[in-house]
Formats: sequence, C-alpha cells, structure tokens
Amino acid sequence: MEDSFLFQAIIYLAAAIICVPIAKKLGMGSVLGYLLAGIIIGPYALEFIGEEGEDIMHFAEFGVVMMLFLIGLELEPAKLWQMRAMITRIGLSQVLLTTVAFFGIMVGFGFSWQVSLAVSMSLSLSSTAIVLQSLKEKNQLDSTAGKNSFAVLLMQDIAVIPMLAIIPLLVVAGESLSGEHHGSPIEQFAGWIQTLFVIGAVGLVVLLGRYAFVPLLRIIAKTRLRELFVACALLIVVGIAFLMELVGLSPALGTFLAGVVLANSEFKHELESDLDPFKGLLLGLFFIAVGASINFGLIGENAGMVISITLGILLLKTLILLGIGKYAKLSLDQNLIFSIGLSQVGEFSFVTYSFASQLQILDKPTTEMLMAITAISMTITPLLILLNEKLILPRVGTLEKTEKEADEVNEKNGVIIAGFSHFGSTIGRFLRANGIQATILDSDSDRVDLLRKMGFKVYY
Repeated sequence: MEDSFLFQAIIYLAAAIICVPIAKKLGMGSVLGYLLAGIIIGPYALEFIGEEGEDIMHFAEFGVVMMLFLIGLELEPAKLWQMRAMITRIGLSQVLLTTVAFFGIMVGFGFSWQVSLAVSMSLSLSSTAIVLQSLKEKNQLDSTAGKNSFAVLLMQDIAVIPMLAIIPLLVVAGESLSGEHHGSPIEQFAGWIQTLFVIGAVGLVVLLGRYAFVPLLRIIAKTRLRELFVACALLIVVGIAFLMELVGLSPALGTFLAGVVLANSEFKHELESDLDPFKGLLLGLFFIAVGASINFGLIGENAGMVISITLGILLLKTLILLGIGKYAKLSLDQNLIFSIGLSQVGEFSFVTYSFASQLQILDKPTTEMLMAITAISMTITPLLILLNEKLILPRVGTLEKTEKEADEVNEKNGVIIAGFSHFGSTIGRFLRANGIQATILDSDSDRVDLLRKMGFKVYY
C-alpha cells in the first residue's frame, strides 16, 4: 500500500500543503517550507518515503529544467547583449574567484588536482531556484541586488556547459581509471570526442530553436486546441532534455538555450502561461526531494566535519561575493542581500557530482558527503536570508533616512509613483517637466540614493 503511486502522491501533496503555508506565515518563504516538508516525510523522520527519494529527485529535477526554459523565454538575445558587461564583470568574476579559492584549499588539503577542480567548479554554483524564488517573493528582482544576483546566476548557468565539457577531460588528463561506466551513451569515447559531442548538441539546440520549433508551434496553433499546444510545449522541453542527457549535459542548460532562442517568437507568452503551472508544482517537488534526500545517517556519523565544511563554504562564498559587490559599488544593504542570497551551493552541483562520479573522478563516499553538504547549504540559505532581513538590514542602508522624510512629502502630492525603474522614471520625468510633483516609492536603496542626488524626494 505504502509503495503505491497514489499513496506517495498524497504524502507529497499533503506535506507541501501543510508545511508551506506555515513557513510563509512565519516569514520563512515557500522554499524552506518545501525543504522542511521533505525532511519531515523523509527516511530519517516520519519515514513516509525511503529509498525511492533518490528516484523522486531525478523526476523532480524536471522542475528546474522547466524553470530554466521559462527564464530563457524572458531573456531576448538583445537583452542578453545589453547585460553582457554585468554578466561578464560580476558573474564571471564570481565563478572564477570561487573556483580558484576552493581549488587552492582542496589542493592544500592533499586532494588530487582532478578531484579539486571537479569539486571546486561545482561549489562555485549557487541555487537558481532558491535565489530567484526568494527575490520574486520579496519583490526584489528589479533591485540592484536582484539584477546583480540574476547576472551571477545567468553566468553560472552558462558556465555549467564548459564545466560539463571539462570534467570528461579530467579522466584523460589524469591516470587511467578502471571500472565500467554506465552513464551517458557517449562515455565509451575519448574525453575530447565527448567534448565535441557536447558542443554539437548545444549547436543543434540553437538550430532547432531557430528553424524547427517555431514552424512546429505555428502548425499546432492553427488547430486551436490548447491542450495540443501544451503537449507540444512539453514535447519541446522533454525532447531537449533527452538530447542533453544523451551527451551527458545538464538538461536544464539545453532548455535554457532553447528558451533564449524562442524569446523573440510570437509564442513566447503562451508558452510561459502554459508551462508555468508545471514548473511551480515540479519545483516544489524538487525542494521536497532535496529535503528528503539529506543523509542524516552520514551527517550524524560525521556531524562536526559536515557542519564545519558547510559553514566554511557559506562563509567563503559570502566573503567573495561581498568583495565583488563592493567592487560593483553596491550599497551595504544591497550587497548583503546579494552575497548572503548566493552563498549556498546550487542544484546543478548534484548534476556535476553525479557526472564526475560516473567517470570515477569522485568515489561514492565523497559524492554522498558533497550531496549532503549541498542539501544542507540549500536548507540553511532561506534561514540566513530571513535573519539578514529581520536582524541586519533594519540597521543598515537607507531605511532610517527614508522614514524621517515620509510625512514631509505625503502632505501635498496627488500622484504616487510606485517603482522608479524604466517605466516609472519615464512617467516621473514627464510629470516633472510639466511641473507636477509626485511622491516616489522604490524598494531599491541604491536607486533611492541616486534619486535624492538628482533632487527627487523619495521613500525607500
């Protein structure tokens, strides 16, 4: 009975429905609610789910695949080109500096350079799902911290492609490793040939997105059957994910590229509305599976080491990100949101760990330890974000200044502008040019400071 699909579905849905509202009520966010739900129903608490937790994880990762496809749809190539400076300056520096830092530490502790490089590249990644979900819930995506966080996450998503191309070469570069491989079908080939397969698969996705998917969607749209259009959208996502798995590449990266290619098509908004419910449900399932997959037995046996390594990783990544934020001239409060939010190890690391394990670069105990550390860091992050929001941010930044000016501006103006980014600033300049005073509200403290320098009265 307990192994039946319907019983398992009831357990997962009930856990989410109970835990997520409680977490939201306590101000912890939905991500932490899903993670706690997974821990509670997992094999180390109520034991509603056991060994099948790993199988659920593979299925639930499709939520991340969906999310990356929808993110790609939001990013038109022209917009990506406009963001190129931020992506390369902020995002690339984060990936490189974090990888170099962890590589140096691991080599210093006596690990081989192949293992050190594979692990350090994985640790440089942050959780796209957790960070974007948190920023979205707090309406911070358009803030300076949100934009810089997005640039880092985008660079990390792009960087996974060369990472997964480099990992097979570590086997060639190192000593010959014995044993059978049972990963992707291309594992039988030499490392450099696998790399060519990876590059070819990425090129094929771009070509299909440009010359095949749009004509196919047009044909399906003419039937005027929405369920058929949804099926076609799912076919595109599943097909690309399958192609990426064939070459040992992350399915999420393939669907992200396809989303970017389709961002200029007339079907952009329909694809978003049709796939968003699937994305939300599967992403929640992914976080539940992460919580359920935490190996508390392993953590219990090595509690001191696991906790020390996890906190060390969080601290080092936070310090590196603080330095990058300082270089990018972020204000203290925006820099804290930026650096603490990105301090965890991300879900793509599960992919790189398993890929390196298949190639026998990492042994099983090391892989399990890394997965436990990654899951714990993802679980801790929503709590760190909450502590930052409740205890640290009220004491730094522009909050005090804006509270003092509130009554002074509200007395006379009949126009309120909520948000002063592209659209809001256009309206604001128009009103100012015509002598109409407006009260300006914005959640971005950096923008608040800039507007005050320009002579605007503005509330944070």
